[in-house]
Amino acid sequence: MFNPAPALPLDDDIFPLCDYITPNETEATALTGVPIANADDARRAAGVLLAKGVGTVIVTLGEAGALLHSATQSVLVPAYHCGRVVETAGAGDGFTGGFAAALARGDDPIAALRFGCALAGISVTRPGTAPSMPTLDEVNRVLNQSASASQAS
Repeated sequence: MFNPAPALPLDDDIFPLCDYITPNETEATALTGVPIANADDARRAAGVLLAKGVGTVIVTLGEAGALLHSATQSVLVPAYHCGRVVETAGAGDGFTGGFAAALARGDDPIAALRFGCALAGISVTRPGTAPSMPTLDEVNRVLNQSASASQAS
């Protein structure tokens, strides 16, 4: 798992070592030269990183969610809107930590993507970086509420 923050160019030999890379839009643009304004642009940038040898690319898209792109799938998970946005600092780190933790406990990559998005969605409703990170119960509650809402519609 490699989070390429801050947005600086990297030597191409690093990319084949990455099972997962998690740039935000700015970082993905710095790594690929592809300006990102939407999910289609993020897919193009992710394709460049796949061609450089990355296994799976996750481009975080702020309030638009996160895109997972690999050789076998491309999935956009929308952001979880959990309340009024107070501060976005730390949301990307929270997303990456949540995504990695979910993978480590055995979740498939799409479930891990949802977990990371839910964690980030909660964190932006609170001030600070570390203090804004939610508990496991809080993240699971958001995921369960979302699943219930999806089943009801």
